[in-house]
Amino acid sequence: MSDTPSAGSARQSAVDAATNVFVQHRELLFSIVYNMLGSVADTEDVLQETWLAWSSRGGSGDVEPVNSPRAYLARIAVHKALARQAAIDRRRETYVGPWLPEPLVTPLVDPAEQTESVSMALMVVLETLTPLERAVFVLHEVFGYAHTETAEILGRSPAAVRQLARRAREHVQARRPRYQADPRLRQQVTERFVAAVSGGDLDTLLRLLAPDVTLWADGGGKATAAGPRPVHGREKVAQVLARGTERAPSGLDVRYRRVNGDPSALLFSGDSPFAVLVLDLAPDGQQVCGIYFLTNPEKLTGLA
Repeated sequence: MSDTPSAGSARQSAVDAATNVFVQHRELLFSIVYNMLGSVADTEDVLQETWLAWSSRGGSGDVEPVNSPRAYLARIAVHKALARQAAIDRRRETYVGPWLPEPLVTPLVDPAEQTESVSMALMVVLETLTPLERAVFVLHEVFGYAHTETAEILGRSPAAVRQLARRAREHVQARRPRYQADPRLRQQVTERFVAAVSGGDLDTLLRLLAPDVTLWADGGGKATAAGPRPVHGREKVAQVLARGTERAPSGLDVRYRRVNGDPSALLFSGDSPFAVLVLDLAPDGQQVCGIYFLTNPEKLTGLA
C-alpha cells in the first residue's frame, strides 16, 4: 500500500531534518576522519557511509530520538574510519616509496585567522601509531574530547582509553617535541628555500638545512621522487635536491598556500600541479629539519 500524503510528508520532513543535522557537523566529521586516515578520498567515502547510516535512521519513524547527534555521528564516522584503515593498510603494502598524507590546501591568511590544523609533520608521526591510538590521540589532543566521551565513541572503558592516550602521547612527543614555528617565519624560510633550490644556490641551501634534516619524497611510483626511502643528512639531502632540480620541468610556477595549516609552496607546470613542498623547522626556527615533497599526481588532483 502506498503512503498517504501525510505519511510521505512526515518522512520527507524527517529526512530534511537529518540532512540539516549532518551538514551542521560535516566539517567536524571530515576533520576527525581525515586526521585518522590522511586521505581525502577515503575520508569522503567514510562520510558518505556515515551519511547513509544517519539518513536511514532519520527517515525511520519508529526509532528513539538521538540525544546528542554530534556524539552519535562521531561514533559512526570513527568506527567506519577504523574499518576503512584496514583497506588503506593493504594498499600501502604495495605502495612505492615513502607515503605522505594527501595535502589539505587552503589560501594564505593572516595567522590570527588560522584554524586548528594538524601539520604534515605531525600527520607523518601519527602514521606510526596503531589505528586505536591514533583515534584516541586525534579525538583528545586535537579536538578536545574527554576520555569518557572518547570511551563512549570507541566502545572502550575510560581506563583503556586513558592507557591508549598515554601511549600515543608519549610516542608522539618522543618523535616530535611540542613547538610551533611562527607562520610568518615559516613562510620566509620556505621562500628562501625555494629560491635557493631553484637558483642552484648550494651555499644558501646548506645553511638552511639542519645537520639531521630528513627528506620524504612521495611519488607513489607515478612521478619523480628521491628514492624508495627517506633521505637523511644535510649533504645527502642537498645532493638529492640539486639532482631533482635538473630533472624538473622548466619554468615552474610557485604559488604559496597553506598546506595542513602551514605556509607552504605549490609548484605548477603550466596549469597542471607538479608538486607540493612542505617544510618543518627546527626548534630555533631558522633551519629546516624536515622536507615533505609530494609529486604523486593522485594526491595533487585537488590543487588550484
